[in-house]
Amino acid sequence: MKSLRIRRPLSALTASLAVVFGALVASPTGTASAQAAELYVAPGGDDSNPGSLDEPLQTIQAAVDLAGAGTTIHLREGTYAPDTNIQLLHSGTESQPITLRSYAGEHAVLDGENMPYTPGEVGSTIPRPDRGAIHLEGDYWHIIGLEIINGPYGIFGMDTSHNVFKDLVTRDNYETGLHLVGDVGVVSDNQVINLDSYGNRDPRKNGESADGLAIKQGEGEGNIVRGVRLWNNADDGYDAFDFRAPILVEDSMAWGNGFNRWDLPGYQGDGNGFKLGGGDPDPAVDHITRNSIAFGNAVDGFDDNGNPGAMEIENCTAWDNPGNGFDFSDGESTLTDNLAVDNGNAVDLGSNGAGGSGNSWDTGEEWEVESTDPTTITGPRNPDGSIPSSDFLVPSNGADVGARF
Repeated sequence: MKSLRIRRPLSALTASLAVVFGALVASPTGTASAQAAELYVAPGGDDSNPGSLDEPLQTIQAAVDLAGAGTTIHLREGTYAPDTNIQLLHSGTESQPITLRSYAGEHAVLDGENMPYTPGEVGSTIPRPDRGAIHLEGDYWHIIGLEIINGPYGIFGMDTSHNVFKDLVTRDNYETGLHLVGDVGVVSDNQVINLDSYGNRDPRKNGESADGLAIKQGEGEGNIVRGVRLWNNADDGYDAFDFRAPILVEDSMAWGNGFNRWDLPGYQGDGNGFKLGGGDPDPAVDHITRNSIAFGNAVDGFDDNGNPGAMEIENCTAWDNPGNGFDFSDGESTLTDNLAVDNGNAVDLGSNGAGGSGNSWDTGEEWEVESTDPTTITGPRNPDGSIPSSDFLVPSNGADVGARF
């Protein structure tokens, strides 16, 4: 049986002292090391080392505890499999963020399988400090180029702002791949860029809550999601449940979500590509979603999930979703130049004032597309991290309707 994780107040304190005083701090082995602009970690390193390129540390947490504003932590090639999660509890600054990344040209994997709650028992609750292979409560962190697998959540950020999550893979975790949530503070000005998040599931909740990406249950302005791909997750691709400030989503994709690929009993996955609301009561939030595609999900492509707000949905495409391509029946959203093809139902605008113009369903035409082969657009990313260009789901008549990649 896995033991419950104990938080590290001493290591967090030493890191905070390093930030405040810029002084020497004690490493986990008791060796003094100056706060460095660059720290290196390698599977074959040693935490008694100074953390240089030639003498790297062994554990990610040791480097995190030594890092201060402006530090970059480089993870060398290989798999890191600690038995407790990585705690990012202190902050960088606007001009000097703290960066945690794979070393240039190399690939670092954080495997959370040895951590508690991987998985949790059915019906159990994961204590907040144990959520995430990476648990983030600080601000001004840049997390770049890592693959995070088998964790109790991939990345779990609570009351955290001004962060950049870029070029990440969060897959096969035992809860949501990347999850940002408000508790007592705000979640603002975060950027999620070029994320691939897939295969995440939650046996403890029968598939009810494991999404590819969730920004939910909080508030805070300025959050941006761009260039993400979210697929084959237990619940939804993207979930903005009960988040009470507008989020911009653009140039993103969600497919294959909501199917019971793990034979979980009593399966409860919702199966939407993009879930854009929800709560009790449902808050009115004016989210913006542009140039995005939802296809082959278990239920809906784009769903307001009870959000009575005035959202803007522009140049998006829904294809082959057995429910609604676009369900915006609960608010006063404006839908412009969107394409719905071969869904159970193209659109549900309800009677609350949702509308718009230039959409495929506004013309009364039968729409054909250049290609229904997603191989290119779901394949390897471009060297710059962007999604490859493709004629997937591009209208055959050349109309400027739907998404383009």
